[in-house]
Amino acid sequence: MCREIEVKNLTVTYEDGRERFCALEDVSFTMRAGELVSIIGSSGCGKSTLLSVLEGLRSPSSGEALVGGEPVTGPSPERSVVFQQYSLFPWMTALGNVAFALEQAQPKLKKRERLELARHHLERVGLAGFEGRYPKELSGGQQQRVAIARALAEDGDILLMDEPFGAIDARNRALLQDLLLELWEGDGLLPEQRKTVVFVTHDLDEAILLSDRIILLEADASRGIPGHVRDIFTVPLPHPRHRHDLLRSPAYSAFRCAVSDIFFGEEEASSLQFARKEVLAA
Repeated sequence: MCREIEVKNLTVTYEDGRERFCALEDVSFTMRAGELVSIIGSSGCGKSTLLSVLEGLRSPSSGEALVGGEPVTGPSPERSVVFQQYSLFPWMTALGNVAFALEQAQPKLKKRERLELARHHLERVGLAGFEGRYPKELSGGQQQRVAIARALAEDGDILLMDEPFGAIDARNRALLQDLLLELWEGDGLLPEQRKTVVFVTHDLDEAILLSDRIILLEADASRGIPGHVRDIFTVPLPHPRHRHDLLRSPAYSAFRCAVSDIFFGEEEASSLQFARKEVLAA
């Protein structure tokens, strides 16, 4: 069963000898069970720091992160993680990587059962027939599909994704975005039956395509302003979503322009929109 995530007045400060740096300050938000929320913002605003707290790899300096009402105190099998770098074991095949995750998550399973489940999850991400390939024999997009299959095999209630498609070419990135939507929306799944997904990205269009809501973090290191929540946007587009339908939707265009004014800054966003009109008019 999916669990709600709460972040309450979260502050994270790094200390190294005499140096002290506040990465996040007084961050608060709540995620409903089964919700997909993107965290966006410029580099250095604390997105990855926030995710590391939710993973249980970093402790807050003050405030707290809660899952199902319980404080996050360390890593847990209920929270699966997909990183930007694929983090696959190079000496294991695609099947071996997924089966290993199953062995850690469900140690009581017999080897035959693990292999059957691993094949099932590879098939879900479009890698049937690639079970015996090693990571070096797979493209970047295929390796990330193995990483997603591994996370699905762990079967946690919560999926934490740290710029998972950031290192992949544009075509495969689009294919993986569509795959994530297909897996998350499911066939006949009710919203409360879906995994709760925290998706960190730099890409505004990716965030709009995927998310129920978007949390915008901002920071200004030059002025000593730590990462904090600037805005939280509800995406006014129903699920299931299809890329081509969205690109033709007036609601999508209006929402993207409104968020761009804040995300890029009004002056920069206006310049980008003007440049886009120039290109379209050429």
